[in-house]
Amino acid sequence: MKFTKMHGCGNDYVYVNCMNEVIDSPDKVSRYISDRHFGIGSDGLILICPSDIADFRMDMYNADGSEGMMCGNGIRCVAKYVYDYRLTDKKNISIETKSGIKYLDLTVEDNNVRLVKVDMGEPVLKPADIPVRCDESRESFIDEVIEVAGNDYRVTCVSMGNPHVVTFVEDTKGIEIEKIGPKFENHSMFPDRINTEFVQILNRNEINMRVWERGSGETLACGTGTCASVVACVLNDKTDEEVTVHLLGGDLFIKYDRKNNKVFMTGPAEVVFEGEIDISNL
Repeated sequence: MKFTKMHGCGNDYVYVNCMNEVIDSPDKVSRYISDRHFGIGSDGLILICPSDIADFRMDMYNADGSEGMMCGNGIRCVAKYVYDYRLTDKKNISIETKSGIKYLDLTVEDNNVRLVKVDMGEPVLKPADIPVRCDESRESFIDEVIEVAGNDYRVTCVSMGNPHVVTFVEDTKGIEIEKIGPKFENHSMFPDRINTEFVQILNRNEINMRVWERGSGETLACGTGTCASVVACVLNDKTDEEVTVHLLGGDLFIKYDRKNNKVFMTGPAEVVFEGEIDISNL
């Protein structure tokens, strides 16, 4: 299997051009290649495929083999791949995902993509659609208290194609995320498991964020998580609508156009290396 290792703010995946490759059992392949000791090392596997309804289709798998709906950092890398490897010459492209078609604008310098702006669509706030177990008549789950591992946390739940729970903390550096992250992920309130963002407010236009992703653990960045975090910040009147999010792997710029209920994400995408790996024994 030929592959390209790429990352967006340190959120790294192995990318395969499925215009040329056919991958059987991608769940098994993702578990194998994601291992940072015995595989390539990544947060998962992303397949770049043909689409009948968009320019391309993105299929993604987490490090544990579970299939994901959407990945904000991953989709920026897909955009860079298809342009830089000359699968398209368009600077405005559409990509089919499990959470719908996403539209991307490419900033190109010297025939290579440097930045990608993604129309991430509308945030989902209705608990039943995220999903969150609570009163089915509720229209949102904003600034609510839940108990996790014996402690109370004020949380806001948002889906950006993936389910997210956002909680505000005094200092992201002090979180024992390896201990508390799995407790959130597997909490009984979240039937499909949950991605968890720990957010520190710096000012009205800047936040720090750490993320525990379902199926992958702590990652250096999460695109849908940054979008969910900014939506939560705005809904709780902690920031303005345009926010720079500082992640362990770098910065993303998020705009939540509350009037039109749309979220836009802008950030980099990078190629790390290319290679070939034998997966015939999987």
